[in-house]
Amino acid sequence: MKVSLYIEGGGESRSLQIECRAGFRKLFECAGFMGRMPKTHACGSRNRAFDDFNSALRIAEADEYPVLLVDSEGPVTLPAWQHLARDGWVRPNGVDDDQAQLMVQCMETWCVADRAALRAFFGQCLVPNALPPLNGLEERAKDDVQARLANATRPCGRDRAYAKGNRSFKLLGSLDPAELRNHLPYFVLLCDALQQRL
Repeated sequence: MKVSLYIEGGGESRSLQIECRAGFRKLFECAGFMGRMPKTHACGSRNRAFDDFNSALRIAEADEYPVLLVDSEGPVTLPAWQHLARDGWVRPNGVDDDQAQLMVQCMETWCVADRAALRAFFGQCLVPNALPPLNGLEERAKDDVQARLANATRPCGRDRAYAKGNRSFKLLGSLDPAELRNHLPYFVLLCDALQQRL
């Protein structure tokens, strides 16, 4: 089966989309998918990711399996497709439950789950006490997680502090999937869904 992930992220620039794909590719390689990798598409906005996913569904061959991967943007209390109805999105006919996957509540939640990777990436200027606690990470609001990550890396200076874009995707590619599995149930769901299809 050929799995293709349509990912929210990467903005509009080609170079940033390349960085986004590279970060996700490294993370999935470390998660044990080397040699049977999903193809990653950095789509920019979440609406563009949904549109690209729908386009892929329309032309998919029998051995192709498109998967949508977007931020949940809030707490998740319903299955993914029902949760995404808040965006006004209608679940396409014939798609599996597993074809919608969520970064709960945002990609930065994945980043703060791996403290060793943060220390290695930011060095001595990281302020660990400013980061959110590891317990219940996926229940923490997106704005809170992003603000705490920004505050924890602010002493690193403008050129080294956390920022969306190139730096965020380099950090993503340095994360240890085992740490993410320890703290993020929705990351486990994503990996399990890929494991079944690849």
